[in-house]
Amino acid sequence: MADAFSLRLTFVLFLTVVVITLFTALLTAPQRDEISEFYLGNRDMSPLRNGLAMCGDYLSAATLLGSTGLVALTGYDGLLYLCGTVVAWMMVLLLIAEPLRNSGKFTLGDTLARRLPLQQRQVRLALAVCTLAVCTLYLVAQLVGSIALMTQFVGEPGPNTRMMIVIIIGSIVTIYAAIGGMPGATFIQVVKAVMLIAGVTIVTVMVLNRFNWNVDSLLSSAVAGSNLGDEYLQPGLRYGGGAISKLDFLSLQLAIVLGLAALPHVMMRLLAPRQTRVLRTSVLWAIGLVAFVCLMAGVMGLGATAVVGRETIADIDHKGDAAVLLLAGELGGEVLTAIVSALAFVTLLAVAAGLTLAAASSVAHDLYGEVIRKGKAKETEELGVARIAAVAMGVLAMVIALLAWGTNTATLAFLAFAIAASAILPTIVYSLFWRGFTARGALLSLYGGLACSVLLVLFSPVVSSTPDSVYPNSDFAWFPLQNPGIVSIPAGFLLGWLGSFLSPPQEESVYEDFEVRALIGADQR
Repeated sequence: MADAFSLRLTFVLFLTVVVITLFTALLTAPQRDEISEFYLGNRDMSPLRNGLAMCGDYLSAATLLGSTGLVALTGYDGLLYLCGTVVAWMMVLLLIAEPLRNSGKFTLGDTLARRLPLQQRQVRLALAVCTLAVCTLYLVAQLVGSIALMTQFVGEPGPNTRMMIVIIIGSIVTIYAAIGGMPGATFIQVVKAVMLIAGVTIVTVMVLNRFNWNVDSLLSSAVAGSNLGDEYLQPGLRYGGGAISKLDFLSLQLAIVLGLAALPHVMMRLLAPRQTRVLRTSVLWAIGLVAFVCLMAGVMGLGATAVVGRETIADIDHKGDAAVLLLAGELGGEVLTAIVSALAFVTLLAVAAGLTLAAASSVAHDLYGEVIRKGKAKETEELGVARIAAVAMGVLAMVIALLAWGTNTATLAFLAFAIAASAILPTIVYSLFWRGFTARGALLSLYGGLACSVLLVLFSPVVSSTPDSVYPNSDFAWFPLQNPGIVSIPAGFLLGWLGSFLSPPQEESVYEDFEVRALIGADQR
């Protein structure tokens, strides 16, 4: 546990970044009542800035703390887990990014409206429900994570402390989204990405320097620090306990690889660049930056085991989230610990702001503007609804985070990925690439993928039957896996196909016009 000096320094650093970014967010906030500026921000940014913003949108505190801790505790299995993130971004580049930008406008709902114009309102409504489910789960995971991060300093927080942390973090996030819109969110994402890359680079350089830049020496020391021998660098330490454990890992990786391409806040970022070539280069930058951070997380995880020791890390935090903080304390003392801690808080803030903005945009544009007002809402009216929705989303997430205290944050985040991969991704893929896709198929895929993911988790060991479950004294778990993706993702694709197969075919001209737009970006706004 960090001492009082480290806590004070962390608070000062965090407060400094927050004040600067909030002031800049207010300066860069949309000055005109134009929804395009609020939703998409500056569309003429360079590919590097766009790539940094994409990197900032995706990399959460879980990457800095959770992934590093997973490597520290499980060795090979933790390193394998990190590979899924890089592969996920390749999926975005090769499959989704370009046609989605060409055919979209402000949200994914605009893409589906062009693809399925006759029943666009029903499809927009279903998509908004799934978007809100994903954003809420992921946002709550970030807020609960802020409480967990504070425990590294003050121990188990009391109810008043928890409430204070969640309200402060949630309020700051709401201001970023409601006032700054996409310009404000973009600024905090870029700042966060630069700080994260610089922070992990400094810690990694210090780790490698400690072992004379000899990777073999680092690996040997990690094996010795694990007290597990060669088993530490072999598969199976976390996900090799049997067939169920291996299937669970496969299910998790499927959700991560396929879910990234359908996360609402990431998709909004794909719509922002004005030119396709800028988008393509931006995604390449994002892939490189995310891969770099994941590589550094692997090195830091091994370094934590080598320097601190696996058993020490597990005694302080059985999930391993404290690994990078303990490593920073050993390498750079209280100052480096405070810097890494402040970085984790800023990382958490940035991701939460992007999620809040994505949810507010879906509510204002898809639900209010197109479903309720049937496309007749004025821009000032829709902009006002977007800001109100951001505030409402922030308050809702704060309430749920306080009620969900004690819930595993990774479970909430992985469920969000599973819903995105099971409900939203099949709809995107079918809309972009299948001529026979219909509105009924979209509705079945969206609602069915969402329901399947949630129900499987409710009846899994996450909720009951194990000591780590939400209800450890109950047992109504008939689904053996903690991650539903291996079942819910195929179910989402199957339901989309089945609904389309049972529907009358659509006019050929509708898909042909859409295909031209998706391929070459005709009539881009």
